[in-house]
Amino acid sequence: MNMKDFSLEGKIALVTGASSGIGLAIATGLGNAGATIVFNDIKQEFVDRGLKAYEELGLKAFGYVCDVTDEAGIQAMVKQIETEVGPIDILVNNAGIIKRVPMHEMAAEDFRRVIDIDLNAPFIVSKAVLPTMIERRCGKIINICSMMSEFGRETVSAYAAAKGGLKMLTRNIASEYGQYNIQCNGIGPGYIETPMTAPLRERQPDGSRHPFDQFIMSKTPAERWGKPEDLQGPAVFLASEASNFVNGQVLYVDGGIAAYFGKQPQ
Repeated sequence: MNMKDFSLEGKIALVTGASSGIGLAIATGLGNAGATIVFNDIKQEFVDRGLKAYEELGLKAFGYVCDVTDEAGIQAMVKQIETEVGPIDILVNNAGIIKRVPMHEMAAEDFRRVIDIDLNAPFIVSKAVLPTMIERRCGKIINICSMMSEFGRETVSAYAAAKGGLKMLTRNIASEYGQYNIQCNGIGPGYIETPMTAPLRERQPDGSRHPFDQFIMSKTPAERWGKPEDLQGPAVFLASEASNFVNGQVLYVDGGIAAYFGKQPQ
């Protein structure tokens, strides 16, 4: 094996919704491996925030304002990227939302919105980049799946449905386009330390862990939350030539949750 197989020098990577959080971390990992970073977000202020973050990290990035659920807008953005930056070698479908509502209380409109962003959008963006990948007979698509691609849990019916569907979309893209030397795989993050999860990790007034934090510790053999940087190595691997014969898989970066039945009660 040649370690150059892990290099992304000369590659162009589009990471959706990568102004902050997990998307920013993954794009940073790809950039540090040599890729040119391209990202989008839904508002100019988010794109500007992302551009500043990459600049502070010493990375040049190209940012675009685009709604991942707008098929015409995505098609136009991809053409613009191809003209201004170059053909997209790597796509990371990262943009997503979650609504935590008991299923019997959730409005159908809210359910559809989660499905639209978390499942329909990866279809739309993948569809836009595939023709050039087919023409060039190479490409990497990485879908950001979830623990909810495998498990159910209260209040996340829409999210689980979307992420379960995304796992199967990943397998189908692999099946349909593997003949063109296109690999499509997923990354399933475990519970990651982000600003969004910070309230769930705060110590209680008596010094004890938050109940949800206790729950995660009891389910994770690593006995810690993941860090966004924990996703960088897996992303670089799946984006590089080192994974050319890996297709249709979901790599769970979860500290062992998916393999673990839980601790025996004392």
